[in-house]
Amino acid sequence: MSSTRKTPDINLYTTQTPNGIKISITLEELGLPYTIHKIDIQKNTQKEPWFLEINPNGRIPALTDTFTDGKPIRLFESGSIMQYLVEQYDQEEHKISYPAGSRESYEVNNWLFFLNAGVGPMQGQASHFHRYAPEKIPYGVNRYQNETRRLYGVLDKHLATSTSGYLVGDKCTIADIAHWGWVTAAGWAGVDIEEFPNLKVWDERMLARPGVEKGRHVPSPHRMKEMLADKEATEKHAAESAKWIQREQAKDAEKK
Repeated sequence: MSSTRKTPDINLYTTQTPNGIKISITLEELGLPYTIHKIDIQKNTQKEPWFLEINPNGRIPALTDTFTDGKPIRLFESGSIMQYLVEQYDQEEHKISYPAGSRESYEVNNWLFFLNAGVGPMQGQASHFHRYAPEKIPYGVNRYQNETRRLYGVLDKHLATSTSGYLVGDKCTIADIAHWGWVTAAGWAGVDIEEFPNLKVWDERMLARPGVEKGRHVPSPHRMKEMLADKEATEKHAAESAKWIQREQAKDAEKK
């Protein structure tokens, strides 16, 4: 399908999270126009009926577009959205993808699912037990931090053999973009990226890309590294986030 088949009619519903910036970075790397809708998750905007019509799971990111039949299409789950965007809008130039059915396209899927089933969930739990849990549970902290380190080790070893410095083939793809928001926030989960030299170089290489630089600041400034360098700011943000997360967990438990 031609990447010039139609004018995109993309609406992105997002907030400043590793999963959210995956999509804005993808859109910037593809050079696609899109309208940003900032979702205030602390006000539970993502659980309002209008949003649940787009994503019944009540999570960001979500995206709408006009499909080839002229009717709206609703996308949710970051990996699904990324695949949609390259399948619909990157089939000529292959800026951040490879031709369907190629060896490289399947390898991209390997790493995309590796992130969505491994790094994201494990690092997310590491962050929760390290930053948000009402009590420190060493088993939970160690379990998820160690699994995140193991997965980082897989990435680091793989990148050591990459001639391009990217995960697949000779260029940056959605596999790299999917990982970046998580890896660049390693310190938030209590994981030291200095332990993984190849991954650290990759992180810096990604950050130098104009599309990453622009997309990471959607819908608000991305200040993870700056915050992590300021212990007081980190602790303050963690405490505020923990209160909200614990409150929402209590509400969900009451509903059940």
